[in-house]
Amino acid sequence: MGPWVFVLAYATAVAGSYTGLSCIRRSHEDSGRNGGNWWLPMASLAIGGVGIWLMHFIGMMGFSVPGTVIRYHLGPTVLSVLAAVATTMLGIWIVTVRSAVLERLPRGVRPGIGGLVMGLAVTLMHYIGMTAMRVQGTIDHDARFVLLSVGIGVVASTLALALARSAERVHIRLMAAFVMASAVVALHYTGMAGVHVVVDPGAPEPSGMSVLSFLFPAFILGIIVLAVPITALVLAPEAEKDRHEDLIDLRTDAGSGA
Repeated sequence: MGPWVFVLAYATAVAGSYTGLSCIRRSHEDSGRNGGNWWLPMASLAIGGVGIWLMHFIGMMGFSVPGTVIRYHLGPTVLSVLAAVATTMLGIWIVTVRSAVLERLPRGVRPGIGGLVMGLAVTLMHYIGMTAMRVQGTIDHDARFVLLSVGIGVVASTLALALARSAERVHIRLMAAFVMASAVVALHYTGMAGVHVVVDPGAPEPSGMSVLSFLFPAFILGIIVLAVPITALVLAPEAEKDRHEDLIDLRTDAGSGA
């Protein structure tokens, strides 16, 4: 379908990653407040649901096999997004949570463990999503490309989480988002390079959904998933500013009374 599919897939991964990483940073800043816990689920949905899952199926729009139609079963497709969000949540939790056990680990170990989980999250989502694919024939994966795709996901995710954990400035988080998006996209296309399809004209035509039939509702859900944390991120600094101004007013009143 042309190179625009690759560009759209990468842009989707960047948008989901940047939104999620910004939520991770905000969670770190709000860790002492009751609202801090809501940032982690939003980050998991943004990264796992949009940056990983939606990117994967956008990329699949550019995959075709001459001689057969491609269809997708609903069960593994739904399972793939649940796996992406859940394992992403686990990776983020490892990096950000204040735990007596995790706090004893050396500074560089936690991003490493979180990156390992995040890299496995991308891999797990990709290959679960691939099990949903049906063709008129058989599909196999080259083990060398599978292992290479896992390595790419783990290394790049570790670097991205290490940057995001200490990134207070926007350009650092943006850099981390590009790194994480590169991990997701590189893993996807590396894994797809190892796909081998043998078409069997005598096999029954596959049943299920076409990739475009569920991408439209997925796009709508993806927009909503990103809109909620983006709105929260936009409004949060204003709320912080208001609290700061209220504190200044209280100090001013106290000084006047004295």
